[in-house]
Amino acid sequence: MLFPTVQFAIFFAIVLPTSWLLAHRRIPWSVFIIVASYVFYGAWDWRFVFLLAGSTVANQLVATGIHRSRTQASRNAALWVGVALNLGVLAWFKYYDFFVNSSNSLFDTLGLHTQLPLRQLVLPVGLSFITFQALSYVIDTWRGRIEPTNFLDFAVYLSFFPHLVAGPIVRAGEFLPQLRKRLDPRRVDAGLGFWLIASGLFKKVVISSYVSSTIVDPVFGFPNQHGALDTLFGIYGYAIQIYADFSGYTDIAIGVALLLGFRFPQNFDAPYSAASLQEFWRRWHMTLSRWLRDYLYIPLGGNRRGRARGYANLAITMLLGGLWHGAAWTFVVWGGLHGLGLAAERWHADRIKARPPAPEPTPARRTWHLVWTRLATFHFVCLCWVFFRATSFANAFTVLGRLFHFGGNEPLNLVLIAVIAGAIAVQFLPSNLSGRIRSAFSYSPWWAQAVLLACAVVTINALGPTGVAPFIYFQF
Repeated sequence: MLFPTVQFAIFFAIVLPTSWLLAHRRIPWSVFIIVASYVFYGAWDWRFVFLLAGSTVANQLVATGIHRSRTQASRNAALWVGVALNLGVLAWFKYYDFFVNSSNSLFDTLGLHTQLPLRQLVLPVGLSFITFQALSYVIDTWRGRIEPTNFLDFAVYLSFFPHLVAGPIVRAGEFLPQLRKRLDPRRVDAGLGFWLIASGLFKKVVISSYVSSTIVDPVFGFPNQHGALDTLFGIYGYAIQIYADFSGYTDIAIGVALLLGFRFPQNFDAPYSAASLQEFWRRWHMTLSRWLRDYLYIPLGGNRRGRARGYANLAITMLLGGLWHGAAWTFVVWGGLHGLGLAAERWHADRIKARPPAPEPTPARRTWHLVWTRLATFHFVCLCWVFFRATSFANAFTVLGRLFHFGGNEPLNLVLIAVIAGAIAVQFLPSNLSGRIRSAFSYSPWWAQAVLLACAVVTINALGPTGVAPFIYFQF
């Protein structure tokens, strides 16, 4: 079920009041939210609700086994069982056909005639996000940071529909304590919730859809028909499309959860204003960045085993992060480029630290340095997005090659230029400005909020396309 649809509006119009009516009855509320979440998930394909239920039962049993184990060896064994189960399900549905295709291509190259069978498996919606949240529950139990909760609470956590199919990645330690508090509608910032939903819808339905249909899909679909300027704006456009699409979805998810009485962690913070790749990943898909750091980079050793090992761990983490994004070598290259970029930044920073202290730069020099690093970071990220968006390496290199073809450009319309430039410029507004605007809306009278929201809905409906395309991260 997609957020920006009439189907979801009807669904949420039933779930929201019913949830608050049951809020003071813990077990009925939990059962209702679980059933509602399964209806939400099963609207795409009802068969996969059994996969979600199976994951819930298996991970609860594993976490309970870890907690009750009396020896470290048995705790470790239970942990590896849980990791293997979660990654095994993810590998089967998401990567089986990918690795079979890759293996068959390798066999052909070597002149072998062995062909492994393809399964043509359907990837369950949101499986990667479900897996990451289940793993955080199991691993944090093993680390002693949390204790296993009861089965109903864990089932609510894993299936809670606002974050179920595309994040943000909410850890058990962030969500479960909220379940233990008494829900009170008087403590809910409904104004902020509706603001987030409206702004998320505008980013997804209007900005993302417009940029996609106007420039991104034509450039990546038929790159040979476009010149350098078209291609450049197509690449810029995709940077805006994926940001508006994904941050729009998570804004809606955070707003929906807030109306139900739960706070989710922030997932985006003006990422295109970053002055380094490290800063970019602290601002882009922040819950994933922290997950990769805590459950992959640090367990690999982080930077504790020397500089060279630290650089390698960065590259490995981002390579695996790229593979997580999609079962294609283009995603691996996307992650690898970011990994190499992060390692190069770390190496450069280490070299600067080893030098004698330099004189304090002038304010003008600091300003130009900031401008340069922001421009360099943004364009490196855009270069990487080409491989993320491209359907193949041939498609990616064709698009990049058209950047040097200075003929055949179609006249770019001013609206498109304004949308792309405006979406980038907004990233540089003071962070407290958006906070003040949201606060002003939250403290406005209910009737003023209603009028503004009605105007927003009419505007989104008027400017949006007919029908809504699935979110980019919908089947990750």
